[in-house]
Amino acid sequence: MAIQLGDTAPDFTAETTEGRLSLHEYLGDHWGLLFSHPADFTPVCTTELGEFARRKAEFDKRNTKLIGVSVDPLDSHQSWSSDIAETQGVALNYPLVADPDRTVANLYGMIHPKALATATVRTVFVIGPDKTVKLTLTYPPNVGRNVDEILRVIDALQLSAAHAVSTPVNWTDGKDVIISPALSDEEAHSRFPKGFRTLKPYLRLTPQPDK
Repeated sequence: MAIQLGDTAPDFTAETTEGRLSLHEYLGDHWGLLFSHPADFTPVCTTELGEFARRKAEFDKRNTKLIGVSVDPLDSHQSWSSDIAETQGVALNYPLVADPDRTVANLYGMIHPKALATATVRTVFVIGPDKTVKLTLTYPPNVGRNVDEILRVIDALQLSAAHAVSTPVNWTDGKDVIISPALSDEEAHSRFPKGFRTLKPYLRLTPQPDK
C-alpha cells in the first residue's frame, strides 16, 4: 500500500555511509528529507547527490536532515562517493543508506516496476518532527530533481505548520500568503497584525508572517 500524506513514516534501521542509523532516532525533533536514487555510478544521480551535498547548509537552516537511499551495497556507496567529490566538487556530507535487500525501498514503495523494475525511482519524502509524511514527490529515472523546489516546499510546509496560512501558486519565501478560510476576519486581524487584503471572502492575502 502506498504511503499517503499524514501517514507515519516507516521506521527502519540500516547501514549507511555514516554508520548504522535508525530513522526516527536519527531525525529526533528535526524535519527529514528521505530521497532515493536509482543506482550508484550513474550520471543523473551523481549530479543530484552532489547538489544535495552542496546545498546541505540550506537544509540545516531549515532544521532538516538529509538521508539518501538506494539498493546498492555499502561498499558501492563508499566507492562512488569519491566520484561525486571529484566530478561535483563537493563530498557527501549526509548519510547514504545501503539497502541491497530492499527493506527500505519496499517500506516506502520506492520501486515502481513499470518505470524501473530492479531499482528505486527518484522518490522524495518530507517527514515532519512528528514523524508523519508531509509531502511526497516521484520522478522518473531520467529526470533529475530540482533542489530549489524541494527547499521551497519545505519552506511552505514549515510556514503552514506554524501559522494558519496556505501558500499560493508559485509562492516563494517572503511573498504574501493566504489566510485560512476557517479564520474569521476578527481572528485574522488578531493573528496577522501586518493586515490583509480581501479579494473574495475565501481569498485573503497577508504578508508572510515572521518565522
